[in-house]
Amino acid sequence: MPDSPDRKTIAAEWFDRGDHDIDSAKLLFQQGGHTDTIAVLIQQAVEKYLKGYLLARSWKLRRIHDLEALVTEAENHENGFASFLDFARELSAFYFQARYPPGPPRPYPREQVADVLMKAEALIKKIKEAAGP
Repeated sequence: MPDSPDRKTIAAEWFDRGDHDIDSAKLLFQQGGHTDTIAVLIQQAVEKYLKGYLLARSWKLRRIHDLEALVTEAENHENGFASFLDFARELSAFYFQARYPPGPPRPYPREQVADVLMKAEALIKKIKEAAGP
């Protein structure tokens, strides 16, 4: 039976999937795509990065989409994540509003999505720095 992947490998696999989501969000944004879909992709990228980081620190994987809870857990492992709590709340709200009814899909102003994308990239950078080489 092969050995289970080490924590660094697991984190890298989650980060790769997060990269696919954030890259897709950027492409859609550049092409004038639906901002609700872009917001969901950004949320998914951040969620995957946070989960990868936490799994590398022996966190037990849970089915959770609440970025506030994940950022809070990350703060338990390294200082500096708490500064992203408000952003995590904002991005989680986008995810639930855009993904689930009631009502039709809700477009977001492009300026707001550009700001969210910039903040997501800052959080991803923080995660990569905290994860180390």
